[in-house]
Amino acid sequence: MDALIEALQIFRKYDNPDYPTHCEHDELTVCVAADAVTDPADVQRLDALGFFSDADFDCWKSFRFGSA
Repeated sequence: MDALIEALQIFRKYDNPDYPTHCEHDELTVCVAADAVTDPADVQRLDALGFFSDADFDCWKSFRFGSA
């Protein structure tokens, strides 16, 4: 759970949407724009935590924290 909390704290620096997450088909989606996270260190850390940007849907996703 610590990794998920750390990732959400990084995302919060860039946006704080009313509906921040969505989960379906074993994917956790974080509703922060794909290009909003601009600090390369944050992008690298999010990658290490299991998140990747999805430019097609303008968000961030993870299969690590999705539903099972």
